[in-house]
Amino acid sequence: MAKRQKRFEVLAERPINKDGFIKEWVDVGLVAMESPNDPKPSIRIENGVVVELDGKRREDFDMIDYAIADYCIDKRVAEEAMAIDSLKFARMLVDINVPRKELVRLSVGMTPAKLVAVLRELNVVELMMAMQKMRSRKPPMNQAHVTNVKDCAPLLAADAAEAGYRGFAEIETTVGIARYAPMNALALLVGGQVGRPGTLSQCAVEEAAELNMGMRGFTAYAETVSVYGTEQVFIDGDDTPWSKFFLASAYASRGLKMRYTSGTGSEVLMGYAERKSMLYLEIRCIMVTKGAGVQGLQNGSISCIGVPGAVPAGIRAVLAENLATVLMDLEVASGNDQTFTHSIERNTARMLMQFLPGTDFIFSGYAAEPNYDNMFAGSTHDCDDYDDYLVLQRDLQVDGGLKPVTEEGVIAVRNKAARALQAVFEELGLPAITDDEVERATYAHGSKEMGDRNVNEDLRAIDDFMKRGTTGLDVVRALAKRGFPDVAASVLEMQKAKVAGDYLQTSAVFDENFNVISAINHPNDYEGPGTGYRLTGERWEMLKNIPRAIDASQI
Repeated sequence: MAKRQKRFEVLAERPINKDGFIKEWVDVGLVAMESPNDPKPSIRIENGVVVELDGKRREDFDMIDYAIADYCIDKRVAEEAMAIDSLKFARMLVDINVPRKELVRLSVGMTPAKLVAVLRELNVVELMMAMQKMRSRKPPMNQAHVTNVKDCAPLLAADAAEAGYRGFAEIETTVGIARYAPMNALALLVGGQVGRPGTLSQCAVEEAAELNMGMRGFTAYAETVSVYGTEQVFIDGDDTPWSKFFLASAYASRGLKMRYTSGTGSEVLMGYAERKSMLYLEIRCIMVTKGAGVQGLQNGSISCIGVPGAVPAGIRAVLAENLATVLMDLEVASGNDQTFTHSIERNTARMLMQFLPGTDFIFSGYAAEPNYDNMFAGSTHDCDDYDDYLVLQRDLQVDGGLKPVTEEGVIAVRNKAARALQAVFEELGLPAITDDEVERATYAHGSKEMGDRNVNEDLRAIDDFMKRGTTGLDVVRALAKRGFPDVAASVLEMQKAKVAGDYLQTSAVFDENFNVISAINHPNDYEGPGTGYRLTGERWEMLKNIPRAIDASQI
């Protein structure tokens, strides 16, 4: 065996060298942004109908082409937008003298190939500059995953409360056992309102079950409604754009906020990338989302991040897909979701591209639990990274959506959430949450500190709970009766919000007084230095004061 150079021996043991990397392979779609097989931009409109789209005649359209041509592209501006040189439009994106409103007016008239041609002209810094201007809502915010491997409800409630208390505007759970979904959703509903009134929650499961829970008032939004960039992948999922359109209408008609989910790499994983670049196929997904009238999109590769992460410029393509989403005037929950690397440095570098310019939701899943408890397959950042994240906000004067907290405050909200859920379970006839479980959930790091519940008993009770037609109003009554009137009032406000429908707007969230903050009443107005969202005033004073900061004047 050849003698090794010592520095190379050391480098070989670095975490980055445990990651997988692959050379581009155009024939199977393993190329991030620039496949020679991507179509050239073109459009032709006759009598108000798109008869040619990116070199393809209407009679040759697939189902995605029809959806984009008929429901997404704004035909009033399409010819004007398509006539603009791609490099010129890319420069307009980073020109502080060209307002967001004008760019969106034109970008919604572009075809998928045209958007790819524009985005290819931007390097990573320019993509971030464009994102800062094109983000839909003025203040950036954040979303958390709240899960555990045991589907342990008191721990979910405590973690949800801590997540809300730390500043997450949205929290999302899923399940290890599918039938646990209503109990997990109930835990987040109660815990989230304890942590911060107005926290939106959801439970990511099979779509019919998810809609059912939303209609009963256990969840406030949904985002795991997947769309794809090639027809065959849609078909393999027993779906079409039209079935997704119908589902979006079902959510909206019931007062539920929703996003679709997509991301570069899914078509490659399914084996039907049609030799196109990942970015081109993802832009087709974004435009299907726009055509459906959905508020926004969760993208940034999400669960497919290992695929773009393995090819050259793949992480640049992830940022480009986030930017393409806001170019369609949609809310973007920009990934930083499933982890893709063993390297702490690489994890942080990937996150900074959304953290620095700000997106509607910088993470579409910051793990509010330790990595081993994340049932979404692990996130780039978790509860063990809270202090690092707070310091990054402080170092760079960037608002990443979280705030400093005290240990005493966290203990208090975790305990209150677990006790509130204990009361709800008792009142609604669900298996008891013991005082020991409340105590454990209050102080636990994760599910390893929790005991095991009787799963069979839980599942039988959940089935009965659903058969009885229990709704969010029953939860309100239980909380009010058992000594938690403030939490009851917050849960009731969440039910009322669905009737009012004011949060069915792009980038909509609630503040702690249930005022809607969205792209409608808080639009991004960045036009260069001194404009747009600035981390100043009370918010900056709060983010400065991390618990470990020493007041030198008192020494």
